Amino acid sequence: MLNNIDKEILNRVADMTHIPEGAYNIRKNGAGIMRNTTPNIDIRTKEDKPGIDIIVKPFTKGETVHIPVLLTNQGLEDLVYNTFEIGEGSDVLVVAGCGIHNPGEETSQHDGIHTFFVRKNARMKYVEKHYASGSGKGKKILNPKTIIEIEEGGYAEIETVQIKGVDYSKRDTEVRVGKNAHLLITERLMTDGDQYAESIVIVDLVGVDSSVQIISRSVAKDHSEQIFYPRVNGHERCKGHVQCDAIIMNNARVRAIPEIAAYNADAELVHEAAIGKIAGEALIKLMTLGLSQEESEEAILKGFLR
Repeated sequence: MLNNIDKEILNRVADMTHIPEGAYNIRKNGAGIMRNTTPNIDIRTKEDKPGIDIIVKPFTKGETVHIPVLLTNQGLEDLVYNTFEIGEGSDVLVVAGCGIHNPGEETSQHDGIHTFFVRKNARMKYVEKHYASGSGKGKKILNPKTIIEIEEGGYAEIETVQIKGVDYSKRDTEVRVGKNAHLLITERLMTDGDQYAESIVIVDLVGVDSSVQIISRSVAKDHSEQIFYPRVNGHERCKGHVQCDAIIMNNARVRAIPEIAAYNADAELVHEAAIGKIAGEALIKLMTLGLSQEESEEAILKGFLR
């Protein structure tokens, strides 16, 4: 059922060198092809629209959910709505990568709308990786939207990665953080050629003693363009920190527009942004160790995006 291209994409977007233990749902070219549930994690097909419901029972610990999406035909437009119920007191890992292999001339596109409810004192790490390949001229487009509600005492960590092959992406993230709840977002992005990537993150700190940290690291090469717009709104006593760092090369364009807004005198919010080229001193140091300029640049970029 899975060919070599499928396996390569799964490895890239979900670290799946084999079918994992635990709960999983694999979607390929607009249809579910493989699924497994556990006594603590159920996956159900939505009845009213394309997508699935993932229900994690309260106090489930140490389990994983993999829901990768594969597009391997040209001309596909795939749209899914996935809803996650992360039960009270649970602690789980959710991996939801998407990979496109487009060998043809027509555009292939996947739009995923993921809604999470992280219940009281629950913990969740959510990993979303994007990857695209294919020698055809058809565009490879990925537009994810993530909506998260974190209840009292909850914790959510979001790790998003897009390193290769995606021609156009627009990522929207909206999060409400409740009392004594915490959010960590890390984003790693590389664009080259004429690629375009836009990321909009809006976080509302609505609970007393809620907090958020947003970290973005990106590299823009050739004629590619990136826009990163994180906004943190502090509505109660809370803490927020936004950090945007980008390396720009060749004729690329990068815009980082961090914004913080306080609606309470006890809100503590900080933002910082930096865009620049690779430091010449770092290149020289690596080249004196025997690396070429190209090898030195590659090593620096890998370390920066790690």
